Amino acid sequence: MNSNGKTILVVEDASLVRLYYRTALEQAGFKVEEALNGLEAIEKLMTTPVDMLVVDVNMPHMDGFSFLDTLRRKALPLCSIPALVTSTENRQVDFDAARAAGANFYLPKPVDRDLLVHFVAMFCGIPA
Repeated sequence: MNSNGKTILVVEDASLVRLYYRTALEQAGFKVEEALNGLEAIEKLMTTPVDMLVVDVNMPHMDGFSFLDTLRRKALPLCSIPALVTSTENRQVDFDAARAAGANFYLPKPVDRDLLVHFVAMFCGIPA
């Protein structure tokens, strides 16, 4: 896959999940940046341009919904970065909360690596 040098920010507090996402995305040709929570992600976005976000919901200091809600209120171009939310929660209320916070898509965990790469590529405008 030609990722055209697209950079993905993975916002996830679990180190094994970050490694899983990083490995899958780098093997598909993406560059990967990491943040351990929403606060760290906001700081990273101030200095590092990214093309897409992969965001966990349940994190310390600032959860994924609060992070997205904060980000979506900022001025362009930060508010328009596509965001894929992942979580162990898999109820309609969780999908609705993700949408209300500004997520473009929601994948329940465990996330299949092929689906992760597929949706990241799609939101980055890379043909299948």
